[in-house]
Amino acid sequence: MVSLGFAHQIKMGAGSNSMVEFPVTRTPPGWRRNCKNRVKFRILASENHVGEPDLSVTVNGLKMSNPFVIGSGPPGTNYTVMKRAFDEGWGAVIAKTVSLDAAKVVNVTPRYAKLRAAGVNGSLKGQIIGWENIELISDRPLETMLKEFKQLKEEYPDRILIASIMEEYDKAAWQELIERVEETGIDAIEINFSCPHGMPERKMGAAVGQDCALLEEVCGWINEKATVPVWAKMTPNITDITQPARVALSTGCEGVSAINTIMSVMGIDLDTLRPEPCVEGYSTPGGYSSKAVHPIALAKVMSIAQMMKKEFGDKDRSLSGIGGVETGGDAAEFILLGASTVQVCTGVMMHGYPLVKKLCTELKEFMKKHNFSSIEDFRGASLEYFTTHMDLVRRQQEAIRERKAVKKGLQSDKDWTGDGFVKETDSMVSN
Repeated sequence: MVSLGFAHQIKMGAGSNSMVEFPVTRTPPGWRRNCKNRVKFRILASENHVGEPDLSVTVNGLKMSNPFVIGSGPPGTNYTVMKRAFDEGWGAVIAKTVSLDAAKVVNVTPRYAKLRAAGVNGSLKGQIIGWENIELISDRPLETMLKEFKQLKEEYPDRILIASIMEEYDKAAWQELIERVEETGIDAIEINFSCPHGMPERKMGAAVGQDCALLEEVCGWINEKATVPVWAKMTPNITDITQPARVALSTGCEGVSAINTIMSVMGIDLDTLRPEPCVEGYSTPGGYSSKAVHPIALAKVMSIAQMMKKEFGDKDRSLSGIGGVETGGDAAEFILLGASTVQVCTGVMMHGYPLVKKLCTELKEFMKKHNFSSIEDFRGASLEYFTTHMDLVRRQQEAIRERKAVKKGLQSDKDWTGDGFVKETDSMVSN
């Protein structure tokens, strides 16, 4: 096993104040629980260093060189592309979602559609601002994917590889899948409770994430079996995203990821009258991503972060932000709202794996501007500036009263002085 170069502190016994510190390798089997009795730990805070900002993060015991994570999807679909991601410097890779029986997964082509802003001089080839997909989870045999996970961990033992999994409403199937992916040496598991299309009739994806009772039961099965950290990926296709996030964390998940794609219809071709993406003249609603979803994702992440801070103390739980990240500034916004990591999927499909270098450079520039030396220096810093509408009204009324209370110019002839005569005169001039 390969050391990640950090330490855990573990309390010894109920009510004890003593701590034992030991170096930690990749998350060991048995680290988790029974979730009611799982070991609690906290990462030792690193010292601030003057100079180049430090982008490294430690999330649920997983050490990453930067907070940028390949989101589950085409950029993590096989060994070749995941290896490329590691070679380019991504902090972690989440593989495309796998299930026990890939034979049930049949994709169609075309399966993507783009929304563009108006181009220069009326051109239809403007900037891509929206992206829809009707792609399903991995259609590759599970045995093949497991073999590639194992190969990647052997070749990159100090890099973070996360398996994304999804199964039907079957405890034995979920627990078998967890056991099999963990045997490959993966570092964590992300549970796909959020795919907006595909197989809801089999109680998969968003069909679970939108039903808190069902989610609680399935999370119980998962956390009973898993020995590595578990992230629950949230669907935005729900009225209050904090409800399923709360259930996932309460039933033992170490983190949540948000958001997955938004259910959408990209558009209708006004010449053919057929929807996009068009397959043999027909289509189906799919998942919307890219720049246009970024503000929606920020709002959802903000809500989850506020709930986590209030109800879970923002400790031993993590939040991974997803949605329209193409710049370091996009990533900084998620971190300012409480995210520890930032996932990118569609951005890689549009700009390629080298995008991570641009993201790291721009995030460092932001950190230098504000004199932040680490990600933790500003994580969640903007949360306190969100409030209710009624509180905004109160704050504005109070500010107006204070401004009116500041009187300009002299209020009485008795206030004139000889020494300040010119300034006192100017204070009463309107132009």
